[in-house]
Amino acid sequence: VRLQTQPKPQPGQPPLYSGTFDCFRKTLVGEGVRGLYRGMAAPIIGVTPMFAVCFFGFGLGKRLQQRKPDDVLTYPQLFAAGMLSGVFTTVIMAPGERIKCLLQIQAATGETKYSGSLDCAKQLYREAGIRGVYKGTVLTLMRDVPASGMYFMTYEWLKNILTPEGKSVSDLSVPRILFAGGLAGIFNWAVAIPPDVLKSRFQTAPPGKYPNGFRDVLRELIREEGVASLYKGFTAVMIRAFPANAACFLGFEVAMKFLNWIAPGL
Repeated sequence: VRLQTQPKPQPGQPPLYSGTFDCFRKTLVGEGVRGLYRGMAAPIIGVTPMFAVCFFGFGLGKRLQQRKPDDVLTYPQLFAAGMLSGVFTTVIMAPGERIKCLLQIQAATGETKYSGSLDCAKQLYREAGIRGVYKGTVLTLMRDVPASGMYFMTYEWLKNILTPEGKSVSDLSVPRILFAGGLAGIFNWAVAIPPDVLKSRFQTAPPGKYPNGFRDVLRELIREEGVASLYKGFTAVMIRAFPANAACFLGFEVAMKFLNWIAPGL
């Protein structure tokens, strides 16, 4: 978020952060280890219901397209089911993303306006009502709907490729699940980064800066920094994407096997 929202440097001046590792070093030196976890409370509060809703939405999307429970869906159908999950998660994601972004950049600006996630939510609501808390919802949808479609379609595709001939997908080994989940995360973020940059800029902008929403953000970024600016933070995102999503899908597969074991008819 800090890389995505850093101001354009003045002519002859270096940028605030030259890259991912420079941002990491300056944050660590200036704010300590706690600085690396700014805004953590909001995502942690929302992560459990968010992933529950995400996988529920994917399952619902698959069932809506199946005439019979054992119908095998095509990859475009899996993509469509994944997109539905992105719609479901936005309700939970949008306010958490707004709060997280504001908390992560405030140290870099030198201003400490919010003491924490709850204080940030209270101030946003006091200033602009529920619209202030949900600012950036459209951009969150633009990020999560296509990215979630890519996420689940890629995971199912890789599982099928990695399943040995004559074996069931449900018997896939842990290393193969981790590999499929990690790569799915990379494909997900390859699609999600441009709208994520626009979302971060929009959600952290002062009120009224972008009256026409994401179109103003996009025009400003392209005009001032070029198309490459839409991929700010690419390295940081990709470093996180593989291990985080490998763990996510492994957790899901283990949970499903456990639930099927204790309640097979549920």
